[in-house]
Amino acid sequence: MSDFVNELAVIEEPEETLSMNPKKFILWLFIVSIIMLFAAMTSAYLVRRAEGNWLEYDIPTVFSYSSIVLVASSLTMHWAYLAAKKDNFGGLKIAITITFALGMAFLYMQFQGWVDLVKQNVFFVGNPAGSFMYVFTGLHAFHLISGLAVLVFALIAAFKLRIHAKSLNQLEIAATYWHFLDILWLYLFFFLVYFH
Repeated sequence: MSDFVNELAVIEEPEETLSMNPKKFILWLFIVSIIMLFAAMTSAYLVRRAEGNWLEYDIPTVFSYSSIVLVASSLTMHWAYLAAKKDNFGGLKIAITITFALGMAFLYMQFQGWVDLVKQNVFFVGNPAGSFMYVFTGLHAFHLISGLAVLVFALIAAFKLRIHAKSLNQLEIAATYWHFLDILWLYLFFFLVYFH
């Protein structure tokens, strides 16, 4: 009889389900799709480069500096997360604001990089080497603009005190996306330097 009761208890015990915040799940699907897009483009770059007729040019120096700016923005984003965990609302707002400003500085530096490319007679239309450079940097800039929009919503939520130690989802989503964009840029930058 006791075996029957034990079996019944095992049967009635609900199984643990894996759960994830739906917004975080959507973010990870989006990140995976971006990874697939850039993986396909870097593969196409390598194949096209191997065919020859490849324009040689100098990668703008400003791209190196913009990489440092973006790494700094990841540090300030992490500062925002730590501040939120401690309910340091002033630090949270300042950190998100600085992250946003560094993101804007990065975009400006990317634009200056394009200006430098034009001075070297590297254009979007013409040799595929230039086309790839503009597509890589332009697509990343587009995604970074979407990251800036996410930061604006997080900043608004911070001012409304919706982000705090017991409510970190929105900030975690913003931080995950921002750190991903930083890592993606570093990958693209080193890829372009190494396979230039």
